[in-house]
Amino acid sequence: MPDLISRALSRRTVRTTKPSRERTWKHLSPLLRLLILTQLTSGIGFFAVLPFLAEHLGTALGMAGWMVGFVLGLRTFSQQGLFVVGGALVDRYGVRPIVLAGCLLRVAGFAWLGYAEQTWTVIGAVLLIGFAAALFSPAVESEVARQAVIREEQGHGSRTRVLALLSAAGQAGAFIGPLLGALLLAVDFRTTCLAGAAVFVLVLAGHIWLMPQHIPGRVRTRQRGGTRALLRNRRFLALCCAYGTYLLAYNQLYLALPDEVRRATGSQAALSWLFALSSLLVVCAQLPLTHWAGDRLGLRRSMIAGLLLIAAGFAVVAAALPAGWTGVAGLLPAAGYVVLLTLGQMLVVPAARAWVPDLAEDGRIGLYTGALSSVSGLIVLIGSSVTGSLLDLDLPPAVPWLILAAAPALAVAILPSRSER
Repeated sequence: MPDLISRALSRRTVRTTKPSRERTWKHLSPLLRLLILTQLTSGIGFFAVLPFLAEHLGTALGMAGWMVGFVLGLRTFSQQGLFVVGGALVDRYGVRPIVLAGCLLRVAGFAWLGYAEQTWTVIGAVLLIGFAAALFSPAVESEVARQAVIREEQGHGSRTRVLALLSAAGQAGAFIGPLLGALLLAVDFRTTCLAGAAVFVLVLAGHIWLMPQHIPGRVRTRQRGGTRALLRNRRFLALCCAYGTYLLAYNQLYLALPDEVRRATGSQAALSWLFALSSLLVVCAQLPLTHWAGDRLGLRRSMIAGLLLIAAGFAVVAAALPAGWTGVAGLLPAAGYVVLLTLGQMLVVPAARAWVPDLAEDGRIGLYTGALSSVSGLIVLIGSSVTGSLLDLDLPPAVPWLILAAAPALAVAILPSRSER
């Protein structure tokens, strides 16, 4: 898979101070290659489990719809909401110890989830899995962003290209993970969870062996007060809120989409294929789309276009629901939603991550990267509980999808006025 990404990347050209071909995978620094491979591998372990969690909670454990939505939102909040903690710890202690701690907690969390049968034990396992990612992900993402800025300043290509490569690697993992999970579910959900834990054991071993003790140019921040300056940064907070509506929309892949697939086909058998469609689309189209958007749109307009595409995805399902289609025809609106959501994601995510270093204080990229996800996690926690309740109510089927379509459309109005780049 890295070779596939590399070949796609090597065919693209970039505009730098000196015209040149974009560096291929083999010309990335060893640290960047390690971090991007980490994103790929961790995506496999994570998405082998997560797409099947809602069905397990609702069917095997008999949870109500609102509780399933709350647990899924709690998982996202404990991950995204605590990113700011993980980011601050990365700024203070460095990348390596935080990544190792996150891997250890992920192993423990997935193992616990496999044996959890009571509501409180499920919540405990989900919180542990989320907090593990709150340590692990900001460390990886903030260091990739920092290295990408360094490459850009040295004339090796736009920072968004590296961040797009990170997104493509994560989605390659999200493509492979559900297929692996679907195979393992033939045994049981516990086996799937234990396989996810085993993947993170491999990631942990790789980082113990390959991650340098000290990364050149990275200075640990000892001063306090970064959070106060962050909370006064209105432009950054506006970016966080807009990004949060994207994440709420993305979370519906695990809440609203399974409900719609079950309505259309009577089961969730097609869900894995829809996840595969999303991930394969990112792997194949992320890099060329980022190249096009970077040349023609810039950061702010990329986010606007992405949010509007996401809104259109929800609107497609809402428009089709009154017809009551089932079977293959009933899956077409869901597939349209997945495609539009994924196209929107490919525009929003690299642009938002590339924007953060411009808005962050010096030496605080970890904190600001974490805060981007923390504000988003709070939005998802509230929004997922509301969505779960809406899906349980006896409303016209299109209403929840129309409400979900409104959120990213309205978020366009709160984006910062322009990029500092």
